[in-house]
Amino acid sequence: MPQNLQFRQLSDLYSIVRQPPDAPLPAWATKGEFTSITRTPEELSIVCPAENIPKDVDPGPRWICLKLEGPFPFSQTGVLLSFIEPLSNNRIPILAISTYDTDYVLVQEEFAEIAANALQQAGHERWTGDESCGRTSTIAHNT
Repeated sequence: MPQNLQFRQLSDLYSIVRQPPDAPLPAWATKGEFTSITRTPEELSIVCPAENIPKDVDPGPRWICLKLEGPFPFSQTGVLLSFIEPLSNNRIPILAISTYDTDYVLVQEEFAEIAANALQQAGHERWTGDESCGRTSTIAHNT
């Protein structure tokens, strides 16, 4: 059964950078409200604020970051699916990152408005303000 979720948009625009698997962890990758660093045998994947990316690194497209308001217990199933299904149904590219407490969904900046409409139609609410639930609004399109 689909769940109506609350989420907030983080203030920065983000980049997703791929480095060689044996690359050292760059200092710029660890700064900001949200970063995600994953190393596999094939790559070092870095998600961080776009403004952190040095000029000699291709930042790729810019992404907005949506944080689901958790925490969610591991026993609760379907949380992420409820959120990304309306995005998938509207052919919106995403990158989902899960942490111990919650999920983050990155949406390419060019799809921000379509994503806002899809999430609203699915019954999800955007929190405004810092961490308190109150008024809802659509996703802001940062330029």
